[in-house]
Amino acid sequence: MKYRVHRLEVKSENMQEKLEQYLNKLDGEVISIIPNVRPTFQLMGATAKIDFILVVEKQIG
Repeated sequence: MKYRVHRLEVKSENMQEKLEQYLNKLDGEVISIIPNVRPTFQLMGATAKIDFILVVEKQIG
């Protein structure tokens, strides 16, 4: 079995739309989706941001 890991750059405004379009283009089976969560500190307190998403794909054939 071969696996491939794709990196998808996202922003909070376009995350769902971008991920959906990307997943529909893949040929293999999606094994996992891993967000890169980074803590940030703003005036209102601590929060988190997602910079990119890793998509693990199982290759067909």
